[in-house]
Amino acid sequence: MGRAFEFRKARKFKRWGMMAKVFTRIGKDIVIAVKAGGPDPNSNSRLRAIMQNAKAVNMPKVNVENAIKRASSKDQEDYKEIVYEGYAAHGIAILVECTTDNTNRTVANVRSYFNKCNGSLGTSGMLDFIFERKCIFRIAKTEQIDVEELELELIDFGADEVFLDTEANQVNIYGEFTAFGAIQKYLEEQGYEIQGADFERIPNDTKELTEEQMADVEKLIEKLEEDDDVQNVYHNMR
Repeated sequence: MGRAFEFRKARKFKRWGMMAKVFTRIGKDIVIAVKAGGPDPNSNSRLRAIMQNAKAVNMPKVNVENAIKRASSKDQEDYKEIVYEGYAAHGIAILVECTTDNTNRTVANVRSYFNKCNGSLGTSGMLDFIFERKCIFRIAKTEQIDVEELELELIDFGADEVFLDTEANQVNIYGEFTAFGAIQKYLEEQGYEIQGADFERIPNDTKELTEEQMADVEKLIEKLEEDDDVQNVYHNMR
């Protein structure tokens, strides 16, 4: 589960290309976290995790600080998190996570992308049987870390899978969606260097396509990911 998904995610970030898109996404995450739990990262665990993500992609510290200030301002508009679900060409399930201050604009754009790429936008919850929501943590690999022992420790806190990413020299930890807080608390208390933390939607079943069919689906994915309101796009294409 984890290894294949990490590879797909790496391709996704490569497609994004410009770091400005990543910074915009993190900025919105900061606004939502501050609105929900306050501007102090010491008492706001979700904000701490987002700040770690910002550091991992080399987002300037001043950008993070400015985003927190804007989020604390009464003038900052609230963002709404919305999930759209549908099917791309060739029966590939597509789940789109959006953060927007204008839902009418966002749904109109998302629907147009599906229509232009021979897909169809569906109803909320229709893909619940395909995608499972998980939390993921990435910690720095050190000589002191025994991955198997760490996995045994984290099972009690809701972890499902712990494995070493040799390319990034990181240990990746997948867990239940509801286990985010417990896993984060354990890692912080034990002094592990958290290099990233997030939520992911992982397909329980994948569908294999030809190269030509994959290109059709990729057109839709790219259009969606280019939209400023779109935070994440998930699919079950193998």
